[in-house]
Amino acid sequence: MIKTFHHIERITGSVIEVKASDVCMGELARLEVKGEIRLAQVIRIDREKVILQVFGGTRGVSTSDKIQFLSRQMELIYSTDLLGRIFRGDGSPIDGKPSLTDGKQTAIGGPSVNPARRIIPRNMIRTNIPMIDVFNSLVESQKLPIFSIPGEPYNPLLARIALAAEADVIILGGMGLKYDDYLFFRKKFEEGGNLSRSVMFIHTAADPVVECLLIPDISLAAAEQFALEGKRVLVLLTDMTAFSDSLKEIAIFMEQIPSNRGYPGDLYSQLARRYEKAVDFEGAGSITVLAVTTMPGNDVTHPIPDNTGYITEGQFYLHGGKIDPFGSLSRLKQLVVSKVTREDHKELMKVMIQLYAETKQVQDKISMGFEPSTWDHKLLKYGEMFELEMMDLTKVVPLEEALDKCWEILGKCFSKEHIPLKKALVDKYWR
Repeated sequence: MIKTFHHIERITGSVIEVKASDVCMGELARLEVKGEIRLAQVIRIDREKVILQVFGGTRGVSTSDKIQFLSRQMELIYSTDLLGRIFRGDGSPIDGKPSLTDGKQTAIGGPSVNPARRIIPRNMIRTNIPMIDVFNSLVESQKLPIFSIPGEPYNPLLARIALAAEADVIILGGMGLKYDDYLFFRKKFEEGGNLSRSVMFIHTAADPVVECLLIPDISLAAAEQFALEGKRVLVLLTDMTAFSDSLKEIAIFMEQIPSNRGYPGDLYSQLARRYEKAVDFEGAGSITVLAVTTMPGNDVTHPIPDNTGYITEGQFYLHGGKIDPFGSLSRLKQLVVSKVTREDHKELMKVMIQLYAETKQVQDKISMGFEPSTWDHKLLKYGEMFELEMMDLTKVVPLEEALDKCWEILGKCFSKEHIPLKKALVDKYWR
C-alpha cells in the first residue's frame, strides 16, 4: 500500500522530516523533485514525526514536494548477472550498462547468521603476500581490519589481494573514495582479468553522504546470496572510517546526543552489525571480510579502531608501506597453520619473527653507540633479507615458495646449529 503526503516539515542536509503514520523503520519512500524521482529511507520515528535520509541528496527539494511511502525496505536484485558490474550505494549502475530487472529481491541490512548455525573456520584464503600467508594467515569466514593512516597504500594492497586471493567471488565496497581511487580499482580489476568474478559498489567523496551508509549493507547482502549458493566470497571494504563519519554526520542532523568524540553512542553496534556478517555456512559457501580503517592521527585509541578491535579477530597494521610484523595479528591462524598448510609453517613462522625482533634490538643497540658482535652482523644481514623478500608488498609469492624462501634466508645468514627449530624439520628443509 502506497501512502502519499504533500508536506515536508524540515530539510537538513540530506535528511528530511515529515508527519506520517503507519510507517516502519527502514521503509523506503519516493520523492518527486521537479519531475525527478528520488528514493529516501526512514531512519527514525518519533510518534508522528518521521525522519528520512534522501539518496541523491536534497538539492532542489522543497517543503511542498510529494512523498510516497512504499511499504517495503531497501532491496537488492540478486542474480549472477551482478558479476562484472559496478553500482552506486543505492544499487543503480555506474558502468554504463542497464539496471538489473530479473533476479531475486533480497533485503539489505538484515540480521547476521545465528551463531549456532556457524561452523568453526577450517580453510585458508591464500593471497600470495608472504606477510599475510606466512605470518598472519587469512582464514575463511574471518573478519579482519587493516589499520592504516591516510597516505598509506591500503587501496593498492586491497587490489593486490583481490587479484590473487583464492576466492570464487570478490566484492569491493568503496566508501568516500576519491574518483581517482575508483578509477584505479576499476583499471586494476579489468587489467587483471578479475572483473568477471567481482562486483563493485562504489561511493565517492562527491556522492551524497547517506549513500555511504548503504555500501557495507548492499555489499554484504550480495555476498550472503553468493555464499548460500556455495561460493567462497571475499568482501573488501574501504574505508570504514568514512562509513563511521557518515554515521556521525547523520546523527548530528538527527540531533542525537553525541558520545566519544562526537560519534553516535551505537557506533559499536553499527560496526558489529556489518563485521558479524562474516560466516562459514555448513554445506554452502563462506563470507570473509577484510576492511580498511584509517586511524585519524595514527591514534589506535580513536573510537573507530578502538571499537573495531573488540569486534574483529585480529588486525593488519600498515606502516611505511609494509605490514607491521609485530602489531599485526590473525587470531584464527592457528586453525590452519601446519594443519592445512605445510608441516614446517608454524615453527618457521615463529623463528622468523623471533629473529627479526632480535634484529630490531641490534639496530637500537648500534644507534646508541655499541659495537656490534659477529652474531649481530648475522642478524643485520638477516633483517635486510627479511624485509626485502618477506615484507615487500609488490612481490607475488605462493605460500610454498615463501616458506622455501624463509629456509633460504636462514641458510644464507646462519648455520643450522644456531636455529631453534626441530631437528626433523631442519634435516628435511634446510637449504
